[in-house]
Amino acid sequence: MRQTLDRAGQFLHLVAVLAALLAAVAVGIAARSFAQRHLDTCAMLRVLGLPQRRIALAYSLEFGLVGVIASGVGILLGLVVQQVFVVLLGGLLDASLPPPGLAPAGFGLAVGLTLLVAFGLPPILQLAQVPPLRVIRRDLGATRAASLSVLLAGIAGFAALLVVAAADLKLGAITVGGFGVAWGVFAAAAWGAVMLLRRLVPDAGAPRWLLLATRQLAARPGFAVLQVSALALGLLALILLVLLRTDLVDSWRNATPPDTPDRFVINIQPDQADEFMAELGSAGVTRFDWYPMIRGRLLAVNGREVKVDDYTDDRARRLVDREFNISHGAQPPEHNTVVAGRWIAEETDGLSVEEGLAKTLGLRLGDKLRFDVAGSQVEAGITSLRKVDWASMRVNFFVMLPRAKLPELAATYIAAYRAPARAVGQPSFDNEMARRFPNITSVDVSAQIQQIRQVLDQVIAAVEFLFVFTLAAGLLVLFAAVSATRESRSREFALMRAMGAGSRLLAQVQRTELLGVGVLAGSLAAGVSLVIAWALAHYVFEFSWRPSPWVPLAGALTGGLLALAAGWFSLRGVLRSPVAATLRRATAE
Repeated sequence: MRQTLDRAGQFLHLVAVLAALLAAVAVGIAARSFAQRHLDTCAMLRVLGLPQRRIALAYSLEFGLVGVIASGVGILLGLVVQQVFVVLLGGLLDASLPPPGLAPAGFGLAVGLTLLVAFGLPPILQLAQVPPLRVIRRDLGATRAASLSVLLAGIAGFAALLVVAAADLKLGAITVGGFGVAWGVFAAAAWGAVMLLRRLVPDAGAPRWLLLATRQLAARPGFAVLQVSALALGLLALILLVLLRTDLVDSWRNATPPDTPDRFVINIQPDQADEFMAELGSAGVTRFDWYPMIRGRLLAVNGREVKVDDYTDDRARRLVDREFNISHGAQPPEHNTVVAGRWIAEETDGLSVEEGLAKTLGLRLGDKLRFDVAGSQVEAGITSLRKVDWASMRVNFFVMLPRAKLPELAATYIAAYRAPARAVGQPSFDNEMARRFPNITSVDVSAQIQQIRQVLDQVIAAVEFLFVFTLAAGLLVLFAAVSATRESRSREFALMRAMGAGSRLLAQVQRTELLGVGVLAGSLAAGVSLVIAWALAHYVFEFSWRPSPWVPLAGALTGGLLALAAGWFSLRGVLRSPVAATLRRATAE
């Protein structure tokens, strides 16, 4: 239960980080588009004598006011979403939640303003530097990348906030660091692809639509890099969210499959073993855990007597003050993984220790442990460490000896199975087993399993809600990334139509260019998402993750389709409008 809630909390923190990263992409695109549309206005203001300082102050105040209002709306929306979570997770806690304080609202406002300063303000401040000569020469004063110092300072502040939002250093470092590296990879790959297209598509012999599409991309490589990088970052966030959400939900559902054992039976005597297993088989129970169990107290480590006072950790003190459940077998349990050392079958002086126990007690490979087992002392060295999933609802042990038989040690047996259903009016299987074996102790955990399933359903519903919420926001960001170059495309299409290019040819050029950009961005995002998802699954969520071979193909197709859809929506009017109207609108923009 604790592991489930911890993983759910980590996933919600990941969603918050990804949402902030998507917001950074959206703010950067919106600010650049805003600055691009106001270049001519600022040039005219400079001609009329307005100082640069006043222009910068006016636009900064306008942008700051918009940022504060937007952050306030986001905080109010967060309060509404919190109430939805209270409904979805109702019943997990009997106590009512206290009213929300000012700290989350302050943090939300800080994130919003940091986004604004880091990614929105640099393009806006460039408006004050537009030369007055732009009113005559419109090729002057175009927006450019911010200075390296401003960019690095903004990104550093934003990255620090993201690590705080992650509430986990590993989660924040992997996500933020992964996106930082991905940004550089996307920009370099996009630039390389544009340069490669320029060489691969010849001026003679290539179809006109392909030639025009590649030449448009090659003529403005900066726009191509910007668009591919923005689209790839947005797709990276969404693909990462989909991958981890799917595997995390599957791991939760697989934790309690339909055949999960709901009975744990202990104190089965050796002379009852064959008869007990025969009873299980006759009742239709074919899958069950069956292990010998030995009770032993840890006496010494490397010859030094173990005392409770030697440890300060509460869990360590409890462990050394109790008896361990020890088992043995020629092979490790199928649901255990050897993570260090080697399991050597029939090794007479070796033992395997659960890695969590070894960490708590400070044990290492090669340490000699001495146990007191019913008055007999057993000493052996640690030859392997095992990873045990304590949420698996299976029989697990802290210590195991790699031997099939240990006749010199007194042992009983433990079994775990799913009790067969009985018709109404028939005696229960538990009562029959208790009458046949009166010495056994049977623990019915069916009620606990049902409670775990109910909690899982509630947690999954909450995760799904936030997943859909963030997915919708991400799709809007992707649409904005594709539509960012609408004005420049409108002018180019207007000129080509004025020179005789037909609507069909321009539609082919548009589809080819958008499809190429989308497929490239989707392929890059899918490849990087596999690396980041593996790191998060392995180091943060701690569950086994197997990437699907279809992810790169799905990423490329998704990127291409999204780019086509957004491009068609934003440019559909350009291809249908009269040439004169298109030229006038392009000139006005």
